[in-house]
Parts: sequence; C-alpha cells; structure tokens
Amino acid sequence: MSEKKGGLAQRLAGFATWISEKTGSTPAFLIALGVVIVWACLGPVFKFSDTWQLVINTGTTIITFLMVFLIQRAQNKDALAVQLKLNELVAAIEGASNRLISVEDLSDDDLEVLHRHYRELAIMATKESKITESHSVDEAKERHARKKRTRKK
Repeated sequence: MSEKKGGLAQRLAGFATWISEKTGSTPAFLIALGVVIVWACLGPVFKFSDTWQLVINTGTTIITFLMVFLIQRAQNKDALAVQLKLNELVAAIEGASNRLISVEDLSDDDLEVLHRHYRELAIMATKESKITESHSVDEAKERHARKKRTRKK
C-alpha cells in the first residue's frame, strides 16, 4: 500500500511541476488572453448578462484558487533547494560559521541578532581606506593560494 501511495505522491508531484512549467509560459499567457478576449467579445451576444459575467468570475476564481497552492508549492521547493545549496557552501568554506547552516530554522529573535552582527561587519568594511583591502577579498586570495599549493602536492 505504501508503495502505491509513494507512486501516487510522485505522480502528483510530477504533474504539479509540469503544470507549473506550462502555466508560466508565453503560450499559457496567450491562451488566457485569448479566453478573456473571446469572453469580452461575447458580451454583446449575451447582452452583458449576469450569467456572462459569472462565467469569467467563476472560472478565474477557481483557477486562482488552485494556482495559489501550486505557486506556493513551487516556491517552497525552490526555497528548500536554495537553502540546501547555501548550507553546502557554508559547510564547505573554511572559516565560515557553521552556525549559519539551516539559519532559516532559527527564531526571529536569533535572526535579528545575526542581522545586527552582519550589519556591524558591513559598517566596519565600509570604514576601510581602500575597497581593495576588504577582508573577504584578502581571505579569498589566501584561500586560493592555499588551494593551488594543495593541488601541487
């Protein structure tokens, strides 16, 4: 049974991804625009009746309702992927604070403390006499030189 559930969930996820890709395309926009133009042109035929208005209102409401969930799903997936990539970078860079791995899981208060810390570092960096003497550039050059030496061994 769990295999069927996993298969169904996988198929639904694939379908949601496919729909997200298609609805975000130029042809999808042109189709939607065409529907609105056809609906508007049919207004005089139906004497701009309540039913004529209800058709477009109901259709757009249903589509909007479903798209909210689809867009949120896509954003959640993209945000998770970006967070995982950032976590990998933080974990891989020597000297980077591992406290930043999964920082998105911290409380709002903890995030504010970190924000103030990095804002203070940014202020310190702007006080440097030359922009080329930035701490991060110097450290990057040093790391690069170390990597070159390690490769030669």
